[in-house]
Amino acid sequence: MLFTRTYRYQSAMKVDDIKGRLLGKHVKVHNLDFEVYEKDRMLRIIPHAEQVTDIKTLPITHIEFKDKGDKTQVVISSKIRKIDQGGPTILMVFVSFMLIGAVVAFVAGKQEGLPFTYTLLGIALIIFAIFWVRMQAGYFDYVRKIRDYVKKQSAA
Repeated sequence: MLFTRTYRYQSAMKVDDIKGRLLGKHVKVHNLDFEVYEKDRMLRIIPHAEQVTDIKTLPITHIEFKDKGDKTQVVISSKIRKIDQGGPTILMVFVSFMLIGAVVAFVAGKQEGLPFTYTLLGIALIIFAIFWVRMQAGYFDYVRKIRDYVKKQSAA
């Protein structure tokens, strides 16, 4: 999906050492608390968003470990919370329909329809650009900072 990010890397630390450094800890990102806990033999990092009053799109992060002898492969997967995915999904569908409408108007229309086509295409691209910049400053920034925290904690 568009909002899912997966990051893999090798660590010289053992699985138990990495879990010991992360398990039960709290991560602060933009004054928002994320808690690390274990479920189904993987670590999860979830936000404590009860105190949040404004609308935010937040990630849930899963950390899996694969023992590779003297090294450990760490797989960090972040995805958007189900409660938060409605707004971005609706916006992406809306922009997609605008782009499809612009293409149909361009193919089916004649010369007199070109200003409408370019206007529709321009509005769709502006909406998408604003949306993507806000996602980079919000959701994807949370994902990057959580990933960097995990990587720092698992560095030998």
